[in-house]
Amino acid sequence: MYNEKVLENFRNPQNVGEIPDADGVGTVGNASCGDIMQIFLKIENGIVVDAKFKTFGCGAAVATSSMATQMIIGKPIEEVEKVTNRAVVEALEGLPPQKIHCSVLAEEAIKKALEDYRSKKAAE
Repeated sequence: MYNEKVLENFRNPQNVGEIPDADGVGTVGNASCGDIMQIFLKIENGIVVDAKFKTFGCGAAVATSSMATQMIIGKPIEEVEKVTNRAVVEALEGLPPQKIHCSVLAEEAIKKALEDYRSKKAAE
């Protein structure tokens, strides 16, 4: 069902955890479907210098969280804003059709974390 790249990101996920003083945090999903994803961003001078995630869900949810954080670390906010669920799926070399929603959660979590970052900056 899953290709080797997805399995690798599920078995050995990168960037698991929390950033206590995160500049932006995005939480998406719902308990009824079983997938909850939280992405934490550390941003310096407009660059995502660190990203971590906490995900409660299936293997695809963990794998997409892992890949999404790998894709955005070191990137300027302008590039991070353009990360799509399709880009996450391509980086994982595909997902089963019934698991595409996990990549959508990853995209949405990144966007929510950026919104949180912007609202915090505006309040400064």
